[in-house]
Amino acid sequence: MYITCLDLEGVLVPEIWIAFAEASGIPELRKTTRDEPDYDKLMKYRLAILKEHGLGLKEIQETIAKIDPMPGAREFLDSLRAIGQVIIISDTFSQFATPLMEKLGWPTIFCNSLEVAEDGTITGYKMRCEKSKLTTVKALQSIGFETIASGDSFNDLGMILASKAGFLFRSTEQIKKDYPQLPAYETYDELLAAIKAAMV
Repeated sequence: MYITCLDLEGVLVPEIWIAFAEASGIPELRKTTRDEPDYDKLMKYRLAILKEHGLGLKEIQETIAKIDPMPGAREFLDSLRAIGQVIIISDTFSQFATPLMEKLGWPTIFCNSLEVAEDGTITGYKMRCEKSKLTTVKALQSIGFETIASGDSFNDLGMILASKAGFLFRSTEQIKKDYPQLPAYETYDELLAAIKAAMV
């Protein structure tokens, strides 16, 4: 029995923080897990910038409401769910992900949560577990599932490398160069074909 584990941002939807950086005119918020492997360091950096500019959850959610899945993402996900179980494993937050899940047909997502004050200020965040992507894949394997994983960033490498089959999708040239053993794809058709082949 296979479960396909997918990253969310950069794979199925555009990067939320990049979209918000453009909407808010704050280029420093363009930094993502493609640029900074240390997620805790990255989030502290982001929260400090939000505080400095007096921005909170409401402003980010207004940007998210305008984000659509990448062209073909919903169809890809539907095709994948027709042949097996799929879980999106993301380091994003439930307060960000919910409207995007509606646009993707309500797939299963495991993500984290933000700590938000009454005035909408984001005061912190709660990770579901340490190294959540790798930990989740290992947990699925421990209860009898084979995992297939795909993502684009540093924080996806643990689950990709630990899975029976793992693929980079629309990743950076640096990550592709550092992990030449991982097949790298640019289109949903290629990725779907690779996942199907891995299930045989």
